[in-house]
Amino acid sequence: MPRRDAASRRLLSAELLSVGSELTTGETRDTNAGELARALSGLGVTVGRIQALPDDLDTVVAAFTDALERADVVVSTGGLGPTPDDLTREAIAAVAGETTTIDAGLETWLRGLWDRRGMPFAEINLKQAWLIPSATAIPNPNGTAPGWWVDRPDGRLIVALPGPPREMRPMWTDWVLPRLQARGLGRDLVVRTLRLTGIGESLVAERLGDALLRASNPVIATYARTDAVDVRIAALPDGGNGGGAPRSAAEVADAAEARVLAAVGEHVWARGETTWRQAIGEQLDELGWRVAAVEMGLGGELTALFGDAPWLARSESRAEAGHDAPGADGRSASLEATADRARREAGTQVGLAVRATQRGGDMAVTVAISSPVRRHTERRLAFLGGSMGRSRAALTAAAVLLAELRRHDARSPAAATESTIGEEARP
Repeated sequence: MPRRDAASRRLLSAELLSVGSELTTGETRDTNAGELARALSGLGVTVGRIQALPDDLDTVVAAFTDALERADVVVSTGGLGPTPDDLTREAIAAVAGETTTIDAGLETWLRGLWDRRGMPFAEINLKQAWLIPSATAIPNPNGTAPGWWVDRPDGRLIVALPGPPREMRPMWTDWVLPRLQARGLGRDLVVRTLRLTGIGESLVAERLGDALLRASNPVIATYARTDAVDVRIAALPDGGNGGGAPRSAAEVADAAEARVLAAVGEHVWARGETTWRQAIGEQLDELGWRVAAVEMGLGGELTALFGDAPWLARSESRAEAGHDAPGADGRSASLEATADRARREAGTQVGLAVRATQRGGDMAVTVAISSPVRRHTERRLAFLGGSMGRSRAALTAAAVLLAELRRHDARSPAAATESTIGEEARP
């Protein structure tokens, strides 16, 4: 058991070890580390390193030893099976300087699993009943490999979990995480994410500036996702050591968010993990509307983006593309007619028609929207061609649709007007 002073150690930093040669050879993709890192980071824990390790005892021992020099908590996944190449228990025992023994309670539990099935018990499975004096077994309701919770004399912790996600997740969520929180896990952290469209990551970074992006509190970072550029704000309380009044984490985040919005606010379309489908759906719910969509030259990307959204009454994908030069009024009128027809035939309030055409190395995109308020057409240029360009064309159409729906919030569905905009942007 840890000493009284050791048990009061705040758990503010962590490192993650993923054990198994199937990871280092690329045969299996590690999803555990990402899930654990997100969970810990969201609770104000700094995750310093994530490592994948082969089934080599010296390598695993060294990784645990080094991680315990840097982090308050070391969480491992994998290497808890019954075979000789499952080496996590041996490695932890070596680091702790303790000897493994078979725990009688775990042995009874294991043998009972086999007895229940009327199957012979292979003695090799007794390895999964091993414990060391400083370890507590973590119950595994979905497998045969219990985890280990290991208290170190200095208050640091080792948590060893099995590799299969269906076993690891409930053990982490139901058993490990509540105990970590009871020990004092993380800091008072406020995290906010702003989702941007119509602007590239480099321009976002340029507008925010080095002073904001290099600050230690809050930490502001930009991420180029497939569907948006995200700006993440992670704020801790400010004790006011610089002469100012102390501020809560929320107050620090508020001030940072105001600066971010001043720089790039016109490009923010959502917050958190909101998807285009969700954002458009929320706006349509407020209006009580549904959509019928026709895409041409996008290869089904728009349909894939919207999926089986309940607000999408009909979605049609056509191979048609052709030449879509700026100012091609006849083509725009034809696309508006397609949007009108889609709306009428599906009995929806909104008709959406999108045409994408390769132009040089990029994709020319025309979006026509027909609604009870007005007809609206925009022409944009999506960065890159080919499959990536078609995907970006779908995102462009979603951005135009969402912006148009939000304009309708401030309007009454009176007489329809028409609007045509020629705009080239790189979403």
